[in-house]
Order: sequence, then C-alpha cells, then structure tokens
Amino acid sequence: MPRPDDTPRLASTGICGLDDILNGGLTSDRMYLVEGTPGTGKTTLGLGFLLAGAAVGEAGLYITLAETEVELLAVARTHGWSLDALNLFEMVPVDGFGAEQEQTLLHPSEVELGETIRSIIAKVEEVRPNRVVLDSLSELRLLAQSPIRYRRQILALKHFFATRQCTVLFLDDKSGSGTDLQLHSIAHGVISLEQTLSGFGAQRRRMHVVKMRGVRYRGGYHDFEIERGGLRVYPRLVASQYRARESGVAVSTGSGQLDALMGGGLVPGTATLLTGPAGVGKTTAAVQCMVAAIERGDRAAYFLFDERLPTLMIRSAALGMDLQPHIDSGLLELRAIDPAEMSPGEFAALIRDSVNERGAKVVVIDSLNAYLHSMPNEQFLVLQMHELLTYLGQQGVVSLLILGLHGVMGDIRSDVDLSYLSDTVIQLRYFEAQGEVRQAISVIKTRTARHERAIREFQISNKGLLVGEPLRQFQGVLTGIPTFSGETKTLMATQIGRSGLRD
Repeated sequence: MPRPDDTPRLASTGICGLDDILNGGLTSDRMYLVEGTPGTGKTTLGLGFLLAGAAVGEAGLYITLAETEVELLAVARTHGWSLDALNLFEMVPVDGFGAEQEQTLLHPSEVELGETIRSIIAKVEEVRPNRVVLDSLSELRLLAQSPIRYRRQILALKHFFATRQCTVLFLDDKSGSGTDLQLHSIAHGVISLEQTLSGFGAQRRRMHVVKMRGVRYRGGYHDFEIERGGLRVYPRLVASQYRARESGVAVSTGSGQLDALMGGGLVPGTATLLTGPAGVGKTTAAVQCMVAAIERGDRAAYFLFDERLPTLMIRSAALGMDLQPHIDSGLLELRAIDPAEMSPGEFAALIRDSVNERGAKVVVIDSLNAYLHSMPNEQFLVLQMHELLTYLGQQGVVSLLILGLHGVMGDIRSDVDLSYLSDTVIQLRYFEAQGEVRQAISVIKTRTARHERAIREFQISNKGLLVGEPLRQFQGVLTGIPTFSGETKTLMATQIGRSGLRD
C-alpha cells in the first residue's frame, strides 16, 4: 500500500475547468507539451500557469524565443494581470538584424542551438524556478535542422529539468509537418488546443488531453474560450459522474385537463418534448408548466434560442403569466442564447450551473432547432443531448424541450428525431374545421404513467392554455385535414377576450 508521502504532488494550472479535466492538476516536476496553432491560447495558458504558481509562492520563469517581453506584457494587460512576480527571459537577439547576422538567421546552425540551450540552462540555474514555460519549440526545431538532433536536445532538457524539480510547459505552434509523435513520446503529458471556423458566427476553440501519464483524466473534446482573466474551459459533461436521485411524485402542469391527458402531470427527473409547427402553442404550454412550478416554490431556468427576450416577456404577460415578478424574486433565470456565439460546451455548463449552484428544478430549452444549428452535425447533437438529459434526470429536474416542425398541416417533419430520448412526447397540431384553423393536443408517449390516448382541442386564452373535450367525432385530425361526423357543439367555443397571441 502506498505511503502518504508517495502521493504525487499536483500543480494547479490556474484554470478550474482544466484542473477538473486533469482530476486536480498536473503532476509536479514533470515536462508537458501544450500544442496548438497560433491564436489558440497557448501563451495565455502558459502565463496563467505561472501566475497560479506565484499565487502559492512558487517561482516562475517564462522563456520566450519568439515573442518580446513588451509583447508578453501587452498580453498580460489585456487580461488584467501583473507579471511582476514572474521572471521573463527574452532570447530574441537585439542585434539580430545586423549585416553580420543575416546568414545566421537564414540558416540556423548547430552552434546557435548549443548556445541557446546553454543560455536556457544558465537562466534556470540562476532563477531556480518551480515552474517554467518555454515558448516555443518551433524555434528549437528550426535551429536543430534535423529530427535526431532536435530529439536529443529535448531529451537533454527533460533530464536537466528533472534534476531541478521543475514543472515545465513546452509550447509548440505545430509549425512542423504534421503531429510530432516523437515529442509526444518524450513528454509526460500532451494537451492539444484547436481553433475552428464555421460558415457563420465566432470561431470555436476546443482542447483535448492527448496523453497524461499516471492521471485519470477526462477524455474527449472540451470547449473553451479566451476571456479577460485567462482561459475558461468547459469540461465535457459526463452524466455518470453525478449521483442519481430518486424521482418524486408527479407535479401539476398548471392545467387539470393537461395533467389528466398526461396521466398525472410532470414527473421530476423526466424529459418532456413538445413538438409542433410554428405558432401552435409550444412555448405557451412550456411557460405555463414552468410558472406552475415557480408558484409551488421551485426554481426554474429558461434558455431562449428562438425569439427576443422582450417578445417572450410581453406575450407571457398578455396571457396572464407575467414573468418579471419571478425574475425579481430570483426564482426564475431567463437567458437569451445566441447559438452563433456560444459553444455547446458552454451551454451545457450554463445548465449545470443553474442546477448545481442555483438549485433549478425546472429547465426549459426553447428550442432544439436553434441548438441543432450550433452543433457540427445531427449525430453530435443527439449524443450531447443524451448526456445532458441523463444528467438532468439524475438530478431530479423536470426538463421541457421544444422542437419546431416544418410545415403547418399534412406531412410535417423535424430536423432531428429526439423523441426516443424523451420520457414524454406531447404533440400539438393544427387542424381545419368549420372554416377555422384550430389546434389539437395529444400525448404520444409517456414512460411514467398510463396516459390518455384521446386527441383534444385546445385554445390559448388570456388565462393560458385551455384544453377541451376529446375530438371523438373527427377522423384524421393528425393529418391536419380531418373528416367531421358529428355536430359543431363538440368543438370549443371561441374564448371571449382571447389575446390572439400565439407561440
């Protein structure tokens, strides 16, 4: 059994999300490689790593072979950092543009490589740092000229730092051809940073841990952003890491008729999918369920993708469901999401914070169509939604998902089928009767109760969503063009004072 003093000491990276991925941080006194193309945040990560060490009394040394000290200080100012606690060693020659240096700059030699390595070693001996960042390896690669010489020099540096009890980050801008697998084999751990551009919207940055010896890290891609103050990493959501809670009893949707249609109401720990064409009432139904939960004293989080937040506020107030008092009381968190600017990882982190930190018991995503557009393709959306809904279910949260369908009547379809991920599916449809466009609601499935199979008419009034009697004398309601075989009194009378507002 290992002794307590055998437990490896961890060095925090200064980034909470990255420490979470690495299960606490980097093993101290080891050499690590941080690779990524220019603009991915390597320098920011390196400076943050040294500053995190300085905060706990560890000496830090930043060795730059490409950037100047002035440039590093400018980077620090953009993040509100002071580098006074760090040692900056600039190895860019001031007289490098002299006539006698031109040939040397164009054709690096073994002499220059040896001088560079000796200068690095001398500076480390002078400062005796606990943490070192070397930026960047591309300069050493150019000086070495051959892979064998480059590998030998990196191995020499690794052994030197190992005898000095330094935790070292080597930054590499991947200017060489392809992935340097030899360097991967030498390093104790490798973190890769990536930046991609889509057809529209901001660039997306993500990272993954290629290898990390002796550490049980979280694999896969993790989204991150470069913000003022450093990198903000959003670890990939893994639902199995959270303890499952027992599901409670069903709670009301705010409508007795809708509760009966669903077989009792909404069960905590389940996901309910509301599908239908535009304007049929999906958002109104979701808001009514959410307001009913808030009035019971539960906290709720509403993530709005499709429309402007003021529009939702005005419409909800006109339907007798004013959201402003609930926002003021702190029971409702209402956020407008721009899918072109927010990565899926950041969105999952917002939901996790709402549940874990603010205690949300109801989460509404309006709608999945816009969320789909923020993902590379349908496959990734389904996988991430599966993980997200599993997590929400384990936390005992009532999840309400809105999915818009293409078309109004007849053959209508969706961008993606998420019905199998949902515990309850409520379908809202238009149908034509007596020269009017009316609305019908039905529960397609529910895993938690014996639900009603009837198709009912519903209306949106200034009291919210009103559910009528079953449309038993209609055939083909779900097609949008039903056949009527009864009397008109089976239909709901037009509500007096209806606002006329729709979803």
